[in-house]
Amino acid sequence: MVEEEKPLISGYIAPLTMATTTAEPSDAGPSLQSGAHPTSSTPKTLDETTPFVDYAVQQAQLYQKAFNDALDSAVEYSKSRLSQIRSTSSAHSQQFLGALHDLKSDYNAYEELLFGKIKEGVHIASSHPIITCGAAASLSFVVLKRPRRFMYYNALRLFVSEEALIKRATLQVGELRQVIESIKAESEKLEKRALHAEEEFLRGRTKLRQAGKQIQSVIQSAYKIERKARGLKDILGDLPKREASHFRSQVSKLASEAKNERNTLTKEVSKISNYGISV
Repeated sequence: MVEEEKPLISGYIAPLTMATTTAEPSDAGPSLQSGAHPTSSTPKTLDETTPFVDYAVQQAQLYQKAFNDALDSAVEYSKSRLSQIRSTSSAHSQQFLGALHDLKSDYNAYEELLFGKIKEGVHIASSHPIITCGAAASLSFVVLKRPRRFMYYNALRLFVSEEALIKRATLQVGELRQVIESIKAESEKLEKRALHAEEEFLRGRTKLRQAGKQIQSVIQSAYKIERKARGLKDILGDLPKREASHFRSQVSKLASEAKNERNTLTKEVSKISNYGISV
């Protein structure tokens, strides 16, 4: 390829050199007058330019070849990687399917074994009905509570004498009687406490009701004091101002104190009413 491009490049360079020689007539004139030969400089320029162009062409070809090689290697690597991924994914999927198939086969085997044992047990039970009934009865005696207790007491009667059973029953009855007596004593104590608390509650209710009535009477007295104070204020209005002012201040003070006490007692009455006690 380099040898084919050399004539082509030299064909492009020759007209360029001829154009340069024709475009400079002023330079050619002095050279002819001085006696130099112009034809000798043109081959020298071509000889110097041709190796540089050849080198550039070779470098371009090398770069193109390296780029093509790199592209081909990348394509090959991608293809190999894709093939590896496909092979590994197919291998994993096949492994999973194989494990699933093995699991299914194991399940079927265990299922067949279980149903086979059940069928075998049913066949044996149907072929030996007496043994089956005896096994069911013994199992019911062991599992159920009442048959188990019945069997226990019957076995106990066989191995223990009647006197020992009576003695044991007497001890158990005595223990139960003691427990009942203790429960009765405790219940009597609790009943006494409840009665005492009820009496205290009733007594407290009575006391609260009486206190409420007394408070109501005190409130009525406070109302009377306020009315008397208002009447005294009216009477003091007829007295001279100098003497009446002193008494008026005292009466106002007493009236305000009576009002405050009345409000406080009214709150206490409302508290008693909140307990459900009518006053």
